[in-house]
Amino acid sequence: MNTTFREKDDRMHIGHNIKRIREIQGIKQEAFGQMCRSRYSQQRISDFENMIALDEPLLEELALALGVTPDFVKSFKDENVIYNIQHSHVFNDNSTNSSQHSQPTFNNDGADKMMALLEKFIEEDRAKTQSIAELSRAVLDLTLEVKKLKEEK
Repeated sequence: MNTTFREKDDRMHIGHNIKRIREIQGIKQEAFGQMCRSRYSQQRISDFENMIALDEPLLEELALALGVTPDFVKSFKDENVIYNIQHSHVFNDNSTNSSQHSQPTFNNDGADKMMALLEKFIEEDRAKTQSIAELSRAVLDLTLEVKKLKEEK
C-alpha cells in the first residue's frame, strides 16, 4: 500500500487572514463593517472573510479599518501572533513585501482612548467619593445637632 502525504496548501487566504485579525482584536463582523469607510453589512463582511483573494482597494479599506497594513494582512500567520504574544506583547510592523516574519502593527488609538476613559472614570469616582464623604459628615453633624436639641428639651 502506497500512502502519499500532501503538504498543507500554503496559498494565501486573504479573507481568512482578515477574519483572524478581526477576531484577535475582539471585533464582531457587524461592528467591523461599520468601521469600514463603505459601511458594510455583517453578511458582506462574512462574504469577504470567505474569499481567497480580495482586490487591492477593498483589501486596503479592510486593513485600514483593522489598523493594519495590506502587506500585514497578506503575510499574516497565526504562528507569528502567538510568537509575538509570547515574546514581546508588542506588535511592530517589520514586514517587507513577501516576508514570512512580518510582525503585526495595531493602531494604538483604541488603547489610548481606553486609558483616557479609565482616567476619566477614576477622576469621576474620586469626585463622587469626596462628595459622599462630605455628605456623610454633614449627616453626622446634623444627627449630633438633633441629639443635642432633644437633650435640651
